[in-house]
Amino acid sequence: MLPTMGRVSRPGPVRQQSSLPQYLRRIVKWQQMDAEYCFWQMLHLCLSPRVVYQHTKYHKQTKNQWARDDPAFVVISAMLLAISATSYCVAYGHGIAQAGLTVFSVVVFDFLLIGAAIATLCWFICNRYLRDSGGVSSHVVEQKVEWLYAFDVHCNAYFPLFVLLYVVQYFLSPLLLAPGFIPLLLSNTLYLVAFSYYHYLNFLGYDVLPFLDKTTVLLYPMPLLLLLFPISLLSRFNPTQFALSYYFG
Repeated sequence: MLPTMGRVSRPGPVRQQSSLPQYLRRIVKWQQMDAEYCFWQMLHLCLSPRVVYQHTKYHKQTKNQWARDDPAFVVISAMLLAISATSYCVAYGHGIAQAGLTVFSVVVFDFLLIGAAIATLCWFICNRYLRDSGGVSSHVVEQKVEWLYAFDVHCNAYFPLFVLLYVVQYFLSPLLLAPGFIPLLLSNTLYLVAFSYYHYLNFLGYDVLPFLDKTTVLLYPMPLLLLLFPISLLSRFNPTQFALSYYFG
């Protein structure tokens, strides 16, 4: 049974300050993670992402914070990325040392560090420019986007991108790397869909927050992606070939 609407208590500063250390401590406690719910979220992020953010509202009502208090999503995502990167290394790599470096780079740099940078940027933009301050009473607690929630939004948006650019691309790579216009078109389309869906899910994550306004600005990168699509085709740029050359030479 889903949680019902109830009285929401005001967020206290002690809870917000202690949420991140508590979150980090739970990373090493696998038995406390809800893996089943994590896989449910991953499935629905690909098929029906609004359902996931509806549950985010319930989480706010019951736990008094927007961010997850369970690191299972990040841990399982990192594990899946490591497995996928290892598969690419087996197919295209040139040794154990390169494989280890590639797996480390994909998980730590591509997923965690770049994700933290994107989350920080969105966190700053939302808190600085997108908060709805109209009609706020002095008796209402000021609400801000939690950084941990911004990182959650990135992780949510990253998973379908992972499915498309790590899993689907892996199985289609013999076709996508072939010469000719069709592989070029398919590769560019795959990347266009993956990054467009990433920005759409990023928008959904912030649009669900009732104290933010004009969150549609987070969709602005999508027209740029559409503009780059024909340019990439005309220049015969194959993103699959570029990505594999970047990691494996």
